[in-house]
Amino acid sequence: MEQKNWHQWSGEEVLAHLGVERDLGLTPSEAEKRREQYGWNELSEGERISPLLLFLNQFKDFMMLVLMGATLISGILGEYLDAITIIAIIILNSVLGFVQEFRAERSLRALKQLSAPHANVLREGVVRNIPAKELVPGDIIAVESGDRIPADIRWLSAHSLDVEESALTGESHPVAKHAGKLIEAEVPLGDQKNLGFMGTMVTRGSGRGVVIRSGMDTEMGKIADLIQSTDVQETPLQRRLEQLGKILIYLALGLTVLVVLVGIMHGQPAGAMFFAGVSLAVAAIPEGLPAIVTIALALGVQRMIKRKAIVRKLPSVETLGCASVICSDKTGTLTQNKMTVTRLWLEGRTLEVTGEGYEPVGHILENGKPVDLKKDQSLRRLLQASALCSNAEIYEEEASLRGKKKAREEPAELQWKLKGDPTEGALVVLSAKLGLTSHALSTVYKREQEFPFDSQRKMMSVVVAHQGGHMALVKGAPDMLLDKCSYILWDGKVVPFTGTLRHRVQCENEELARGALRVLGMAYRDLKPNENMENQDIVESHLVFVGLAGMIDPPRKEAKEAISVCRRAGIKTIMITGDHKLTAEAIAAELGILQRGGSSLAGHQLAGMSDEELERQVDLVCVYSRVAPEHKLRIVKALQRKGHVVAMTGDGVNDAPAIKAADIGIAMGITGTDVSKEASSLILSDDNFTSIVAAIEEGRNIYENIRKFIRYLLASNVGEILTMLFAMLAGLPLPLLPIQILWVNLVTDGLPAMALGVDQPEKDLMEHKPRGANENIFARRLGWKILSRGLLIGVCTLAAFWITYSADPSSAQQLATAQSVAFATLVMAQLIHVFDCRSSRSIFHRNILQNKYLVVAVLSSILLLLGVMYIEALQPIFKTVPLGTREWAITLVAAGIPTFLLGAGSVWSGRRRRKYTGPGPMMTAKSTNIRA
Repeated sequence: MEQKNWHQWSGEEVLAHLGVERDLGLTPSEAEKRREQYGWNELSEGERISPLLLFLNQFKDFMMLVLMGATLISGILGEYLDAITIIAIIILNSVLGFVQEFRAERSLRALKQLSAPHANVLREGVVRNIPAKELVPGDIIAVESGDRIPADIRWLSAHSLDVEESALTGESHPVAKHAGKLIEAEVPLGDQKNLGFMGTMVTRGSGRGVVIRSGMDTEMGKIADLIQSTDVQETPLQRRLEQLGKILIYLALGLTVLVVLVGIMHGQPAGAMFFAGVSLAVAAIPEGLPAIVTIALALGVQRMIKRKAIVRKLPSVETLGCASVICSDKTGTLTQNKMTVTRLWLEGRTLEVTGEGYEPVGHILENGKPVDLKKDQSLRRLLQASALCSNAEIYEEEASLRGKKKAREEPAELQWKLKGDPTEGALVVLSAKLGLTSHALSTVYKREQEFPFDSQRKMMSVVVAHQGGHMALVKGAPDMLLDKCSYILWDGKVVPFTGTLRHRVQCENEELARGALRVLGMAYRDLKPNENMENQDIVESHLVFVGLAGMIDPPRKEAKEAISVCRRAGIKTIMITGDHKLTAEAIAAELGILQRGGSSLAGHQLAGMSDEELERQVDLVCVYSRVAPEHKLRIVKALQRKGHVVAMTGDGVNDAPAIKAADIGIAMGITGTDVSKEASSLILSDDNFTSIVAAIEEGRNIYENIRKFIRYLLASNVGEILTMLFAMLAGLPLPLLPIQILWVNLVTDGLPAMALGVDQPEKDLMEHKPRGANENIFARRLGWKILSRGLLIGVCTLAAFWITYSADPSSAQQLATAQSVAFATLVMAQLIHVFDCRSSRSIFHRNILQNKYLVVAVLSSILLLLGVMYIEALQPIFKTVPLGTREWAITLVAAGIPTFLLGAGSVWSGRRRRKYTGPGPMMTAKSTNIRA
């Protein structure tokens, strides 16, 4: 349907445009005609990919094709164990990829569940209950408290109508709706109070409206379309590993071909060199890389679950580790989503209120001291109005243990919860903190009349009976309430509400509002016996003004420290919310998000910017307020274009497109909608911002562990290739036989590499800025470490072979002994080197016994080495001979040289840097001499 500014039209103008009468509605035939034009009132899921095709798509990856080739070669060589291992790796990765993609497509199905199943619609003057998908533009529907709105509608009538729209707009409290028209052309979604939107919930009152948009034309439909059209971002790890795999495969194959050609040129048998070359290629191709990465991520996921984060997509853990920006929703994520009164003003006094949430625990303080309610009758009157002029209730309920088993002797843990409007709940909790509960007051005051809150007059009033007669209690928006007040309670006395006092109240109201507090005024009046208590205008006239209550959705206590940790780790936190600008800025300032130099943007400002203008400002903006779903998506994409790795948190339907588009989407587990969870990569089971910090630490450690594995794997493979290449160039016999090369690959690349994947983080892990999204996998001298270690391993292995072989070059037995020495040296050099890979500096910087899994893995590999050398049944298979004391001495010295030589160099260079570039003693001594 053509987009129009429906909020600017009167109800009669909308009905005339849609061709429908208010009291009759559409006829069935007209409804059928319109359904053919507009389609069914349901959300489209787009074209589905069959599960079989999804699974087959997993095998298109370049690395997968190479692994399948390696499987074929291993089978031809008779290395069936290798072939089975590679097949298992292929299947594991394919299944994981299929599951992730299949689950990602469920976002729209979850979105469809927010649609109302049925609707009460006016057809030919009769209200009928029909399936909501049959609604068409022009249908007139009726809703009441508890109903889900089935389509986008223009309200024709509203009676105390409040609608919960937080899932769509991010508003932290229900929105009061009305049937009047709005003047402004550009009005944010959250301020379009004469419209209702598909999927939102009526929390109070009743109303009638006409359908203006249905199906994919609704605001919910726009979100569905955004989810469909948003591409899932490939993670930095996936990009790097794909590039790395291609590079390694080409290099390995190129060097292997070179080894074969050089060997043949130096007189080696072509057949023997071919099989040696194929074995070297199979060993050099990093078929274990996907498996180790998968295992490292899977183990990281298990640790994350213990830290209250559920990972839906394995690579997302690593991605969060290099996040440079976290875009966070405000309501329920950074705040508690529990309105709380924090300040009171009465008789010229400002009072502070302590305590948070719905638990009635706290104090009312004046100048830091608790107020004595017995002596403060003005405060008592304000609290009476707060408790009695309300329909909200607070109650205790046993807390959910979320799957944890509770010991029988432990008492049930109770939580305070709210039934009713959050604003009224805040006032009820305020009164209960000083013992004035609704139940206690009901024994003295009995409600006889209520005039519900109305969006036009913005007030609510009740008439209560007590021993002295009847009293009216009123609460409402201060600007509306002040016009009804003729008196004010001042110094415990009722005095005329003079212009001076009225101005003072107005100034205080503005001051509280500037502090991002939502302000309500309280008033009362003793009714005379002959007054008509059923006349609203009479009851709400000549009131006595009592005071103001300022409330806010308070920040989570732990969020401020979590944001501070993110800042120290070089990660910027941005607040994106549907709430008002002042509220958002106040919360952001309190949490430390909005600091000096930071700026704030409102939704209407963002809407007026081009993508280029937004991109120029996006690095400076810390707070976005009154935003629509498409705005969130624009913000995420602008940050990504600036090179940021973006994490997006949220809990509402309106967050889902941005969550899906972000490098990592984070949904709230408790308050989050199914739509946001299905679109996300990570779910916080406790809705706690601090869990994101834990995820960042895990992500960084996982990536570093993957780098450790790559360092170990490639340095070992380089050592194997160079051993063979240098031997061929020198005209020596083969130092390693094909079966020995394959065995080295199987044993040293297996358990030790896996153990590196669970290594503990280094102490300074969270003291560094996040790595760049485009950082090369070999950055920070990793490439040099691989080449230098690989070169030394190759040289030392060949040296051990030559020293042993040169003792009697003509003896076949001596050649077998020399090959066994080279075999053992290569294995031991790699097993020693694996401990060196645990540190970014050298083997001496960390306790080698700290990683118990690695110690066990290395000991197991050594036992396997000894087994093939000393078990007679295995010697003919692996072409090995037992080594004597001299041979073992050569082996161990040669194997230890690469690690200990470079390790000692690293320690020495580190000491030189500390000695000559350290900041303290030398500078202090120099400055002391100058002062002397």
